[in-house]
Amino acid sequence: MKIVRITKENAELLNNIAEDVFDHEIIPESLGRFLDCPRHVLFVAIDEEVVVGMASGVEYFHPDKKPQMFINEVGVTPNQQRQGIGSALSAALIDEAESRGCTYAWLGTEPDNLPANKCYQKLPNGDPSEEFVLYGWDIGNWK
Repeated sequence: MKIVRITKENAELLNNIAEDVFDHEIIPESLGRFLDCPRHVLFVAIDEEVVVGMASGVEYFHPDKKPQMFINEVGVTPNQQRQGIGSALSAALIDEAESRGCTYAWLGTEPDNLPANKCYQKLPNGDPSEEFVLYGWDIGNWK
């Protein structure tokens, strides 16, 4: 297995994705916009020419903080979970954050998401410091 950062030059690697790595089919327009933005990062795990895992993140800025990396999503095909792929992908994003000068990397997951929690607990110096409440808005039904 190898970990690869997806760029416009190698985006064709996403033509062969194992089951349930992403939540939905890749939308070419969305992929193009994602790859056009240098602050968006996507790493994939490839095993025998098949994408078996992915992790995406975004470097973001705020007026009162140094740059941070938000790890947006990590996914691994079910039949290859619990082999360290998710942890390796998460570590790749944290390494990328460090190379960009980010001072912090973070993500959120549900307390009862045991596979995700086990994955992130494998990474050194992680701090599951607090639970949080997530609010979301379906923009189509916003008002």
